[in-house]
Amino acid sequence: MNSAISEADAEQARGVGEIEPADPRRKWVTLNDAQRSAAYDNNAAVSDSSALIQERNAASARFRAAQTAKLGLAYGPLERNRWDLFPAETPSAPCLVFIHGGYWQRNSREDFSMVAEGVLSHGWSAALPGYSLAPQASLKDIVAEIRAALDWLQKEGPNHGVAGPILLSGWSAGAQLAALALPHPAVVAGLGLSGVYELEPLRDTGLNAALRLTDEEIQALSPLRLPPVQKPFHIAYGTEELPALIHDARNLHARRAATHAPGYLIPISHKNHFNILDELRSARGELTRLALNIL
Repeated sequence: MNSAISEADAEQARGVGEIEPADPRRKWVTLNDAQRSAAYDNNAAVSDSSALIQERNAASARFRAAQTAKLGLAYGPLERNRWDLFPAETPSAPCLVFIHGGYWQRNSREDFSMVAEGVLSHGWSAALPGYSLAPQASLKDIVAEIRAALDWLQKEGPNHGVAGPILLSGWSAGAQLAALALPHPAVVAGLGLSGVYELEPLRDTGLNAALRLTDEEIQALSPLRLPPVQKPFHIAYGTEELPALIHDARNLHARRAATHAPGYLIPISHKNHFNILDELRSARGELTRLALNIL
């Protein structure tokens, strides 16, 4: 890991001066169904979420149209088992792998292509995997697909100009998938944005109609319930996120820090669940700068 991070970045990464919001799950038994669902409803929590989503999708479409990329490369037999690769001029350049979110039941890799802009401008490669969605796939199945995608990239990536060290990142549900795939031998380090790291409360929300989480999945696929992986995993969130997600980020960082697992906690000031992606999309974004210093 490159240690060339400014003192200001390091101070922010430690969360200095941040006021911790109340965690709604501390009074979970007193909440009704609507209140529990609202605790995880990012779209409703951000007043202009619809406009931000439309802008993200449009920016991704423009980006894809302007790039010389290798799109829709199959890594498995299912319809959404596809990679979009954006190779750097140098095959050995670092590669940002970005896993999209959407509570494992919506969105697609195509709608997030714009996050590749930041690192590509610095000579990196970028790669975005697709994966099957609930309810057609269980969360256990989805986790397995991400591992299979990384197996394919490790083996076939060099044939497509992507052969460098991998920084595995993900947003929202994608951050949970990134955390679980951190042990993969192709992955050097991880970066989770606005992640969901404890699954049990989701079973009490409307999200579970599609997810149908089992006790086994909650135990095996909640990063907060697993032994920390001793690789760098940096955990970012916007200070205007929903409190449940803020606490998941802070709790996972604390759990990892207790075992001396490396990685920063990175609260991004004045960013919400959607516009935090700007910090990875921009060539000068805070998360782009962090990525450049990780590898």
